[in-house]
Amino acid sequence: MASQTPQTLPSSPPAIVPSGRWRRLATPTDNPTRLKGLDAMWNRAAGRLGALWPVRRQLLRQAQRIEQRTKSAAGLDDGQLQEELATLRERFRLGRETPADLDRALAMVCETASRQLDMRPYRVQIAAALALHRGMIAEMATGEGKTLAAGLAAVLAGWRGRGCHVLTVNDYLARRDADWLMPLYDFCGLRVAAIEQSMPPQARRNAYAADITYATHKEVAGDFLRDQLVMGGQHGLPEVLLHRLTGNGSQGPDRLVLRELACAIVDEADSILIDEAVTPLIIAGESANAQQEQAYQQAAEVAADLQSGRDYAVNPRYQEVRLTHTGQQRIQELCEQLGGIWTGARRRDELVTQALTARELYLPGKQYLVQDGKIVIVDEFTGRVMPDRTWRHGLHQALEAKEGLTLQSAKETLARISFQRFFQLYEQLAGMTGTAAEARSELWQIHHRRIVRIPTHRPCIRRHLPQRTYSTDYARWQAVAEHVRPLHEAGRPILIGSRSVAASERLSEMLTKAGLPHRMLSAVHHEQEAAVIAEAGRRGRITVATNMAGRGTDIKLGPGVAELGGLHVIATERHESGRVDRQLFGRAARQGDPGSAVAMVSLEDELLRRHAPRLARLLMPRRSDDRPLGFGRRLLAKWVFHRAQQRAQRLSLQQRKAVLDADDWLNEFLGFAGREF
Repeated sequence: MASQTPQTLPSSPPAIVPSGRWRRLATPTDNPTRLKGLDAMWNRAAGRLGALWPVRRQLLRQAQRIEQRTKSAAGLDDGQLQEELATLRERFRLGRETPADLDRALAMVCETASRQLDMRPYRVQIAAALALHRGMIAEMATGEGKTLAAGLAAVLAGWRGRGCHVLTVNDYLARRDADWLMPLYDFCGLRVAAIEQSMPPQARRNAYAADITYATHKEVAGDFLRDQLVMGGQHGLPEVLLHRLTGNGSQGPDRLVLRELACAIVDEADSILIDEAVTPLIIAGESANAQQEQAYQQAAEVAADLQSGRDYAVNPRYQEVRLTHTGQQRIQELCEQLGGIWTGARRRDELVTQALTARELYLPGKQYLVQDGKIVIVDEFTGRVMPDRTWRHGLHQALEAKEGLTLQSAKETLARISFQRFFQLYEQLAGMTGTAAEARSELWQIHHRRIVRIPTHRPCIRRHLPQRTYSTDYARWQAVAEHVRPLHEAGRPILIGSRSVAASERLSEMLTKAGLPHRMLSAVHHEQEAAVIAEAGRRGRITVATNMAGRGTDIKLGPGVAELGGLHVIATERHESGRVDRQLFGRAARQGDPGSAVAMVSLEDELLRRHAPRLARLLMPRRSDDRPLGFGRRLLAKWVFHRAQQRAQRLSLQQRKAVLDADDWLNEFLGFAGREF
């Protein structure tokens, strides 16, 4: 269901936004499209002016008042506290709460958290909960207690009786957080549930009926699309009732699993709202075509006879392959005896270009893995495998042909929606993350969410070492192993972040040859990775994590580790977004602990190959050696990496805007065709 060219997709059907079981059916055009021209300029200016408002100071002052009020709540016994909570819950349900009621409610909920979870919220956590309650994106550093802050805000949203979705990055975290916070919710008179991928429809319906539902954003958006398919062509309640009265009605509304999209609190908001919004979510069905499957096999054979540079050119920055005139002539010669669809010049060029794209730009261990005779997509942002997803427009089949696997049937699109459009359907949207400031402009322009940076509970004392740049990949990996050895011998725990499974495996080989025991994570099993990453702060541990597998789990220092200097984090490549670098470095020095971080990069890194190849070549020394670049070249290399990240981020932003533009185009120009399933 992943997509590479969302612009070619068919029209998306209307969105179902029920209230109670369901109140109304709304089309995506009910939501504001992306502004353009003078409207867009005014919108950006409004966002920048709003960022100047001292909202953080207001939130911290209000949090201080609430913190003071918890002292009076501490004098109540459990029965009295529950009575107070019940009174406040009724006021929130009726929408009659006052600002004073909000302060009182959070004070009572904080006292409940202290009793039921044995954790008293800090002032900064209360401020974050207030920001979430106001529909903002709260930036909180790693280890500052985002889960509890979201729980406080979820109580207030759950009291309104319309449901609150707390969206996380994987099923394990959804279940873990729901179970951990359940005593808090129960005491506050709320029911909590979690959605897991394997749950049947009735169990999902019951989970969504709870006051607070934990789930991944992909599961909720998938259920949303499945509900659309269930409803068929019925666009509203009057139409459904008319069909029932005339005897033509279906049981569609009775089979819906979702209720209204009232409130969402998005954990790791930058990852969900930004990084994973490059492709839309699609529900597809089987569309068997034996002739097409044979064509993919033949295309792979033809592509194997073509030569790079002569027959085709690869553009790594835009991830595309273009045939040359010589290549087109060569393809025509190779396909003369094939007949069928190969007689059309445009179709055969498309098929061979797809096969070349699969061969040149999609690499095992990076974009995909081969497991049990199948292609399994790897999420490049998180390193997580996605076994239930496939690429579209023949790319998945092209990869299967490349690897010599049995080809799956091509998929037919049944329903689709961009994540930008999906989140716009929520009446109230809030989020939290450790890194949001860099995406401040985009989050305002697309989602109209303001960013508020919540200070840390204790001062951060992380020590950032200067970036070390090497001329070759081999020199960098060798230097990482040499850098790790003295730290490991001193007993310091070390976390090493890589960008791909292949890079992690290569580093693992280097560490093994150096006699350094370590554990490697590649985000295959969520529970296992969470357990391993939680132990990464113990004395002498070396952990290699692909794109920060285990994100969402705190790394707590073991006994005696703080005296040794705390956790040391090594970034072996710069990511395309500076936010991801900051996420990795943020794993060290949580909650005022000591810690340090360093980036050890190479001029052969993918970031430079794709977005600054000429500048990288200028930096390359005449004689390659294993030493890092000198002072002058090191400063220039730092600027080059920053420049490459800026280019990559602009390109990603253009891709995300293209996804949203595709939604607007489909709604505007294909709306007359009705719903196509």
